[in-house]
Amino acid sequence: MTETYASLGLPKSLPDHTQLPESDGTFVKNFQEHPQSILLTDSITPVLQNLHPNGQYCIGQDSGIYWRITEEPLRGAVSPDWFYVPNVPPNLNGQMRRSYVLWQEYVAPLIAIEFVSGDGAEERDRTPITGKFWVYEQAIRVPFYAIYEVRLARVEVYELIAGSYQLVSANEREHFPIPHLNVELGIWQGQYQNTELPWLRWWDNQGNLLLTGDERAQLESQRAEQESQRAEQEHQRAERLAAQLRALGVEPEV
Repeated sequence: MTETYASLGLPKSLPDHTQLPESDGTFVKNFQEHPQSILLTDSITPVLQNLHPNGQYCIGQDSGIYWRITEEPLRGAVSPDWFYVPNVPPNLNGQMRRSYVLWQEYVAPLIAIEFVSGDGAEERDRTPITGKFWVYEQAIRVPFYAIYEVRLARVEVYELIAGSYQLVSANEREHFPIPHLNVELGIWQGQYQNTELPWLRWWDNQGNLLLTGDERAQLESQRAEQESQRAEQEHQRAERLAAQLRALGVEPEV
């Protein structure tokens, strides 16, 4: 006899992102988490737009990834602080995503990043079914998993190789290459949103820092100001030369 969803104890149709909780009701653990997520998204957006000219990708920031059906939905979800999924629509049926549901999508995130607020035990927990590390490695099978510890100004990056996570070695710039994106991940000490901290940031594969929109605008403003100053200096130089020629009885225009 053919088994049915009812005979297996499963619902007739699986819930989608609009039917699952979008929050577990917990507070953000520290003030850096949201600015850090925005910094990562803002600076890598031009890279992703170049990789996906059709706009088919999505980024989650402290958003749930549902990976298994459970009686209490949140027990079947994990919530990375930041993740990127290639080749999926940014919205579903004209609605902004409330969460990322693997049984709807079947495309795993390429990279998931956790920001450590405690001692890092939760992010490194390999306990089957419940441990974050185990879920990313064995259930969702995210190709790259990063654990960022702001207090130690340190990031660990793992790559899924032959079914298990292997620690990625830093390059000569102390960055961790993510070859699928042609970028590197590392720590940058500086000021962002009025706060001086070690921030997790992207570089290109030549070691150039990927700038935020504000940083790019500020750089263009500085370049425009420098061009204006050069033009003014050239104008003043021409005026001085003209004055010298007139003093010699020579009209500059002739």
